[in-house]
Amino acid sequence: MKVPPRYDLAGTFRGLASIHGDPTMAVSHRSAWFATRTPLGPGTIAFELRGDDLAAEAFGPGASWLLERADAIAGLRDDVTGFAELASVHPVVHRLTREHAGLRFGATGRVFHHLVPAILGQKVTGKEAYAGYVRILRKLSAPAPGPRAGLYLPPEPEVIAATPYWAFHPFGIEQKRADTLRRAAAQAAALERCADAASCTARLVSIAGIGPWTAAEVTRAAYGDADQVSVGDYHIKNHVTFALTGVARGTDEHMLELLAPFAPHRGRVCGLIARAGIAAPRFGPRTPIRSFARF
Repeated sequence: MKVPPRYDLAGTFRGLASIHGDPTMAVSHRSAWFATRTPLGPGTIAFELRGDDLAAEAFGPGASWLLERADAIAGLRDDVTGFAELASVHPVVHRLTREHAGLRFGATGRVFHHLVPAILGQKVTGKEAYAGYVRILRKLSAPAPGPRAGLYLPPEPEVIAATPYWAFHPFGIEQKRADTLRRAAAQAAALERCADAASCTARLVSIAGIGPWTAAEVTRAAYGDADQVSVGDYHIKNHVTFALTGVARGTDEHMLELLAPFAPHRGRVCGLIARAGIAAPRFGPRTPIRSFARF
């Protein structure tokens, strides 16, 4: 597969993860692994960047399904048409677009895969979300097929739906998020049938405990929707406001106003800001800042 100039494999694949260090993925500068449950069964796909070519190899019963959409997973179907013109209206976005021209939005085609870590990330720190996710994968899932050690499959929705809420407590997951996981798992089949990000978002937010933040985290990765903005995140509104105005603090409403000129690439702007490491300065005492999101 041919890749665009300066293709950013690491940034593209890290953009698929709601939780830093997601054990269903392994990413380096020139290679990436992604393990999931496909309609044909468990599978793992490995990518290796060789010059301007991206090679893919897959393992497990789901190998053929993964290879058929390898280019989508790697972000090579991502349509950036017109974005350069939109980006030119703001000097910072224009600069980031040039500096990170190879960043793309991957589309895995798997909704429940991304829904579990997104729910676990609701209203807790990143460290707490990661710890709960690892415990779920170790206890309720299995190692991924293929030669990559330490890679796990996401849990099967049937397993999550059948697990009582109190069984999640040893994982550090309280009843509210456990119940949301179980409700989402019960609708996993219908969610996977959604034709696009808009219909999936509508179905997701109809599930108690799931709101715009969770839906955006999921559809951005599953469908490669470059317009999705994680409204309700504790930090993103500040980072975007700071990057675009120099003001250290913002609101969701102000963030959306600032991003409006970039539709349908608002999420792409957020991704560029994150990839560049632009962050609003932290004020106040040196205490841990919790990465809260609404839901």
